[in-house]
Amino acid sequence: MTLYHPLYQQLTAMGLSDWAGQLQHIIAQKLAIDGHGKMQQWQSALKTLPQITPTNIELKQKVKIGCADDLPEIDRQQFIQQLKQFHPWRKGPYSLLGVDIETEWRSDWKWDRVLPHIQPLAGRKVLDIGGGNGYHGWRMLGEGADLVIGIDPTLVFTMQYHVIQRYIGESHHYVLPIGIEDLPDDLMCFDTVFSMGVLYHRRSPLDHLYELRSCLKPGGELILETLVIDGEEGMSLIPEGRYAKMRNVWFIPTIATMETWLKRCGFNNIRCVDINITSIEEQHHTDWMIFESLADFLDPNDSSKTIEGYPAPKRAIFTATAP
Repeated sequence: MTLYHPLYQQLTAMGLSDWAGQLQHIIAQKLAIDGHGKMQQWQSALKTLPQITPTNIELKQKVKIGCADDLPEIDRQQFIQQLKQFHPWRKGPYSLLGVDIETEWRSDWKWDRVLPHIQPLAGRKVLDIGGGNGYHGWRMLGEGADLVIGIDPTLVFTMQYHVIQRYIGESHHYVLPIGIEDLPDDLMCFDTVFSMGVLYHRRSPLDHLYELRSCLKPGGELILETLVIDGEEGMSLIPEGRYAKMRNVWFIPTIATMETWLKRCGFNNIRCVDINITSIEEQHHTDWMIFESLADFLDPNDSSKTIEGYPAPKRAIFTATAP
């Protein structure tokens, strides 16, 4: 899609022309009309969205694009129904032409916990792995990042990014419909790499850490958020089946174990900068995400446990630098 052409040019200027060529082929395949059962519906919905230039764009304190006066009232309900064709909206929230998209996650709360502890993003090239529809990427851009590339293989998230990008028209933030396994080996070109909510979905957490390290420039910063459990160094939870109804949870370490993993993978300046128990206010179902959410994943008689009897979700944020 032509939306990505400026990215290919930027990658070529960074000496990554081979990757730019690979991405052109991969993205065209992923977003082809016959590539997903709903892709034609999404592409049609995207084309029929009203063509409006928002009066203002705010990305630093929130993601707010335009205001209610930008969209004629007679079109509001139709616009809402068009946006809901991209259900489920998981990361946000967004305010788009006066329509508040109340997403499953209050991703702004996580961003507020992360931002005080990381190196300033102004002028940096950033990779956001598992970034969903790009919400945090927009906030990174609001902090002055030079280039933000988010990757997530879930196609509806890429299409949600296209919805927001339609009204922002920004050439320094992209969401690509790929996973980390689609990245070239030893990129070593990003100043900052985010991996938030990904590690526990990887069968080999140490391999994931090495993959993250290979994306960073020497001295670049890693920001990693993951589920953790209480306990000593060397301990980690390996769920026998599902964890909080999720099938693909493999390893949930203690904080000390996570720090050891980072050390073993060669990272320096390792810090745990935040610990937070996920609340049903931060993760909840809404009119924009009507599937089950955190309240359905917890023991109805003991919210300190998942429905399977494991410790309820607790998340920690770590920072570290590449050697």
